[in-house]
Amino acid sequence: MDGEQLKDLPSEEVSTKMEKDYSSVVDAKLPELQALAKDGKVGEAVEQLLALEKQTRTAGDALSTGRVLVCVVDICWEARDHDQLNEQVVFLTKRRGQLKQAVTKMVQRACEFVDEIADMPLKLRLIDTLRTVTAGKIYVEIERARLTLKLAKIKEEGGEVKEAAEVLQELQVETFGSMERREKIEFILEQMRLCVAIADFVRAQIISKKISLRVFNDDKFEDLKLRFYQLMIVLAEHDDKHLEVCKHWRAIYDTPSVQADASKWHEALANAVMFLCLSPHGEETADLTHRVFADKRLKQMPGPYHRLLEQFITLELMRWGASEQAFGPALRATAVFKAGADSKGDARWEELRKRVVEHNIRVISTYYTEITTQRLCQLLELERPEAERFLSALVVNKTIFAKVDRPAGIVRFKPPQSPSQVLDSWSRNLDALMSHVTRVGYLISKEEMVHTAAKSGKAK
Repeated sequence: MDGEQLKDLPSEEVSTKMEKDYSSVVDAKLPELQALAKDGKVGEAVEQLLALEKQTRTAGDALSTGRVLVCVVDICWEARDHDQLNEQVVFLTKRRGQLKQAVTKMVQRACEFVDEIADMPLKLRLIDTLRTVTAGKIYVEIERARLTLKLAKIKEEGGEVKEAAEVLQELQVETFGSMERREKIEFILEQMRLCVAIADFVRAQIISKKISLRVFNDDKFEDLKLRFYQLMIVLAEHDDKHLEVCKHWRAIYDTPSVQADASKWHEALANAVMFLCLSPHGEETADLTHRVFADKRLKQMPGPYHRLLEQFITLELMRWGASEQAFGPALRATAVFKAGADSKGDARWEELRKRVVEHNIRVISTYYTEITTQRLCQLLELERPEAERFLSALVVNKTIFAKVDRPAGIVRFKPPQSPSQVLDSWSRNLDALMSHVTRVGYLISKEEMVHTAAKSGKAK
């Protein structure tokens, strides 16, 4: 491969085998050139450093090259020559055959200057320069991610929240193998937070899939777990996924730090119960309801939450008027059901009423095989059209089976059976009957034998 071909290669693809150690030369030269820069001869010091950098770079001495590059940016920084600092960072990065380790050290050193710059335009310019030279380079991907995060925060503080979210979404940190797990999760959580801030809930939901929930089993990620589930609650509440909200509050409730604080676990468990009561009925909902109800702490906490959940578990009718009077004052005072034009409290309260009616219909279908429409309306305390609407919704969702005979005014809850099902049922009933007959015949024979023995005993 000739020199022209080497020029066309990216700097990280050129062989970097060290041919000569320049550490002693660099040890002698750097103090001299730093002193020269302090005397005001910054340009001359930089020129000599660039000549030294060429020697160390062509010899493949990564350690010495890194020291020279760091010295160059240090001299520019101490002279407060921001223009030359930016120019040298770009120039040194693009030099042919530049060494990865040297570029990494220079970029890391330049990143330290970002926090020290008070002038915002100068800070943004340095961030832009560093993000440009690190683009597409795996060995400085962490530095680029941190710079991007700083840029996003600056834009957010300036009121450019949408721009901040777009900047932060450029990076896919889940693919960064060199980044620590904690920092990676913090980065993803920040992406989620900004998406929620601009109401991009779909993208936030997609980003949330990048975090494995198993990582939160480690107690050292407890603070990140709480941040994650708080964001997930916002997403689920936006889509009115009440069961998902309940699960997220349960995850928060199961966190050790929350368990240790009475006020925090009260809040988490109360919210879990309220959103569980708002969830549509299903196998998963029923199972979760019994598991939450079995929690001994539910009885200990103040409020009507234990009694409310108990009514949904018990196969008895719930009178909405009585329930509203018993639970209304306490529930309406919470953030979940709080009334207001800017909240979903009123809609959720109506949703709770809907769940009570659905519970009552399921109870009725359990105790009745058929019932008149008039009696059904009396039990549900609803007008006929509204009762039929609730009944139809449950039938469509396959929660219960029901058929309405409007001319006769009868609702039948017993599903029709096929001939084979009828025959199987008849066979089971016949087997049970014959079993009873055999049992009765045995008892009769036993009694006869007892009486016969008693008579023969008296005769003797």
